[in-house]
This record gives sequence, structure tokens and C-alpha cells, in this order.
Amino acid sequence: MTLRLDWVDHKAIRHACTRWHCSRSVPASRLMGVGVWENGAYKGVIVFSRRASPRIGWPYGLTQVQVCELTRVALRAHTAPVTRMIAIALRMLKAKAPGLRLVVSYAAQEEGHHGGIYQAGNWLYERPMPSHCFVLHGERIHPKTIHSRWGPGSQSLDWLRANVDPNASKIVDLIRHKYLMPLDGKMREQIAALAKPYPRAK
Repeated sequence: MTLRLDWVDHKAIRHACTRWHCSRSVPASRLMGVGVWENGAYKGVIVFSRRASPRIGWPYGLTQVQVCELTRVALRAHTAPVTRMIAIALRMLKAKAPGLRLVVSYAAQEEGHHGGIYQAGNWLYERPMPSHCFVLHGERIHPKTIHSRWGPGSQSLDWLRANVDPNASKIVDLIRHKYLMPLDGKMREQIAALAKPYPRAK
């Protein structure tokens, strides 16, 4: 089996995210996508995003341009381990954007994820974070996905009931597991004290 990863355009990102990711959506922020091929067949994409808000870096003393988020792992059936794909994508990201020092990602417990692919890749587990989602036409949808589909102002129950689904509801008390991947040794030392024991699959 031959594995190849390379940078892809927005069209390829959209193709993979809308077909092979549970959200069926593309993040609304600035994107960089690493495509994955096995034996010449396109298997999907790993997407890194940079938010418009600088707050994501504040807890770590970083500026907006020093941190990004791994927001999608959108893959169809494949052979290579996801952890290996992510490790290669991270090396490519570091080479392309040498100013980056930290990558953040989240595992949504409500989707049955506890972050196993991050644990296998030696990511640092920071903490569980409270989260919520909306239910539209019987489907659970994360607020970020709603923002991607309908834009600013759409992440409210009143707006969703008026414009999307009159029976929309909100589910609270959900958990997202937050993981960190430092891209240099000093960054790893700086955030080492934040590390908590890895959560287990439920």
C-alpha cells in the first residue's frame, strides 16, 4: 500500500468534508487541507483552521498566528492508521508555517469520541470542556457546524426555529475533550503542567 499526503484546494476539502465527516460541513474559518491518497485513490482530508478570534491562543501566551486548530479528519475507508496520517500532516504544517507553535483539537463525546487518535499520537490532554448542540430535523448539530452553514447570528434557538426548523431544540451538558500538540520543545515544556490523564472510551 502506497500512502501519499499533499496540500489540496478548497474544492477537495469540501468534497471530503461534505461526504465523509459526521458534520457534513466545511469550517467557516481560514483553512489549510492535507489530502490523503492510498494507492493513488483519494481517501479524504485533514483540515487545519485559523479562527478570526485571537482568544484561542491567549491561555498559552500565543498570538493568533502562532496557534491553529485541527478541525476535520474527513476520511472514507482506508488502510493506514489515522495517527500516522495526522503525524505526517503535522510535519507538513510545521514546514509550511514555521511560526506556528501549537495545534488544538477537540473530540466530541456526544459523537462517541474520546480522542483515541490524539492519545495514540502523544497529544497532551488538557481537560474536558462543557459544550452544547442543537437538534434540527432530528439531527444533532454542533454550533460550529451551524455557523458554517448559516453564518453569524444563526447559533441561537430563536433564530433556528424561525429560519430552519420550528421544532429545533438545544441539548446542554455535553463534553468536548481538548487536546494540544506543541510544535516545538519549548512549547511542550510550557504547557506540560496542563496535562491531565487521558479519558477512556465509554
